[in-house]
Amino acid sequence: MSAGTRMPGVTDAPVARVTGGLLVYLLMGVYFGVVLIKSEAASWYRIQEMFRFESIHMYGLIGSAVLTGLLTTWLLRRSGVRSLDGQAITVTPKERSWERYVLGGATFGIGWGLAGVCPGPIFTLLGAGVWPMFVVLAFALIGTWLYGALRKHLPH
Repeated sequence: MSAGTRMPGVTDAPVARVTGGLLVYLLMGVYFGVVLIKSEAASWYRIQEMFRFESIHMYGLIGSAVLTGLLTTWLLRRSGVRSLDGQAITVTPKERSWERYVLGGATFGIGWGLAGVCPGPIFTLLGAGVWPMFVVLAFALIGTWLYGALRKHLPH
């Protein structure tokens, strides 16, 4: 690597600035966790209602998250904003094969159905004192490791 190139994610910013930035992310994560609990998005009962088509609550939450993601991605692409350290924010185009989505969606859905939660609320539920989520966290980490070990053999 030449002296003029930079590694993605590596910054030359002072430690105080980096630590302050990490504090902002921590506070945003805590806020997001409170929102998950208050909106009942981390509720096993709400998730079961959704899978049984007994309530529209979770579909509304998921739909609003999808719309927010679409709008944010569109705005990022159109505005040309930069990160705090001046790097361009880009969205890498993905290959449009269906196999990767079917395999990934099935794996995610089976895990979600078995655990009763998607990966997002695991830490939120641990923070709320739902200690069996340590088992879910352990298997989520095992699954992440397994994906890394098998990645070159999976459709991408």
